[in-house]
Amino acid sequence: MPHTHPSGPGRRTILRGAAVTTGAAILGGAFTVGGATSASAQEAPSFLHWRGAWNARPPSSPIQVLATAPSYIVVHHTATPNSTNYSLDHALALSRSIQNFHMDSNGWADSGQQLTISRGGHVMEGRDRTPEAIAARQHVVGAHVANNNSTCIGIENEGTYMTTGPTQALTDSLVATLAWLCGAYGLNPQAAIRGHRDFNATACPGDVLYAMLPDLRNAAASVLTAQGVDVDSLRTPTADGPTYPPVPDDEPEREFYHGPGRGPDDFTR
Repeated sequence: MPHTHPSGPGRRTILRGAAVTTGAAILGGAFTVGGATSASAQEAPSFLHWRGAWNARPPSSPIQVLATAPSYIVVHHTATPNSTNYSLDHALALSRSIQNFHMDSNGWADSGQQLTISRGGHVMEGRDRTPEAIAARQHVVGAHVANNNSTCIGIENEGTYMTTGPTQALTDSLVATLAWLCGAYGLNPQAAIRGHRDFNATACPGDVLYAMLPDLRNAAASVLTAQGVDVDSLRTPTADGPTYPPVPDDEPEREFYHGPGRGPDDFTR
């Protein structure tokens, strides 16, 4: 996977999708990345760096896993500086920093999001047990979209995207990740892929990245179509629509803050 694209993608380049720019595609019932093939579309693709790679701390309390699959895939930005360090070492350090912040400052059990993508295009497991749950069509409940965590799986994308777009490497990995999740959960990309601001009062995932969502949906659908999947037959979310809980007056705006991650209706932290 290339990690040398510091500039954001244009409207046409995003439509190349993961299949062209990262060598990723879902072909013949298996997800392939750079020639490595998993046994099924549900299994974690080879581009995923598991928690052991970034020396994750164990959760402070048991992680909640629902037998039902999520209905939405939520795209976030981390609201942090747009780093030009595209290395794997930086990506792994980012995951450690997010986990430390979420556990030590927010008092959460673990990283709030299920998956993280660095500006170098590296994809990391976030909350514990995420790949195993995806393989089983189950849902690890996180803390990333207030009052909707039981129906949403979240992808944190490193950077701030209010006025500029993500790197091509990040975009390529995001397309591949979205296609993997839609294939694993049988979700229609056009209905399931949302931005954080669709659920909560927040600027996340930034104006530019949010405006890219239609193209991201199309690109993920193209990857699934290359597998021979009838995208129109995939599941359209039937869960209750997004809610907009008020942001607490005393909620601090600190590093990695990009809107409310938990609300009064959430049963986990």
